[in-house]
Amino acid sequence: MRRGELYRVHQPPGDPKEYRTFAIASRQSAIDSRFSTVICAPVFTNGYGASTQVSIGIDEGMKHYCWIWCDGLTSIRKSELRQYVGSLSGAKLAEFNRALAFAIDLI
Repeated sequence: MRRGELYRVHQPPGDPKEYRTFAIASRQSAIDSRFSTVICAPVFTNGYGASTQVSIGIDEGMKHYCWIWCDGLTSIRKSELRQYVGSLSGAKLAEFNRALAFAIDLI
């Protein structure tokens, strides 16, 4: 499991959908630790090009174009991250980093 990977989660807590894809946002040392959860950002079909959103698509393993929403960060149990979808390229990971920094007011 690596930062920037995308996983499809069955019945995520508080989400009305049966499945939702999430991008892992936690630092790698937290992912590799014995902590049972990691911080993730949800992926939605719709996006508006906001500074806290990153567009992704087929190149990242998705079936269609969609958006990572960094304003919706949530903690997900590692054990729930079983269905690997794909990962962000170096350029998309840099966009993800900027969107995360903007979402938590570091920019």
